Amino acid sequence: MVQRNTWQRERVREALADARGFVSAQSLHATLRDENTGIGLATVYRALAGLAAQGDADSLQSPDGEALYRACISAGHHHHLICRSCGLTVEIEATDVEQWAKRTAERHGFSEAEHIVDIFGLCASCSAERDATAGEMKDVEERDAD
Repeated sequence: MVQRNTWQRERVREALADARGFVSAQSLHATLRDENTGIGLATVYRALAGLAAQGDADSLQSPDGEALYRACISAGHHHHLICRSCGLTVEIEATDVEQWAKRTAERHGFSEAEHIVDIFGLCASCSAERDATAGEMKDVEERDAD
């Protein structure tokens, strides 16, 4: 089914492009609501689903099971490194994963296998910030112990 390119759908596309990393439909809707666009949550969900189906948005499921979306940068199959803290996302190629997936599927008699691999962790900035905060807390604890 072809979706019309309405101003609401275009505004959702723009908001998604402006977002840092992956965002939920609810988060994107809140941004649009704060801008007084009048775009409803159901419209945001439909627009995001359509963008993902057309390959204009990446979609993944968070570790909590929530659907998240991001404006797609790369065409074709790819994977992501995603910061659990700030949402920074890096698109990566994973040749080893591709080969493993193909071998595993073939070993079990599967053909036309597809897979999704996304790696969640902390980016360098968030790791450094966490380490700095932990160091400050340790200093406070040591002063309190004296």
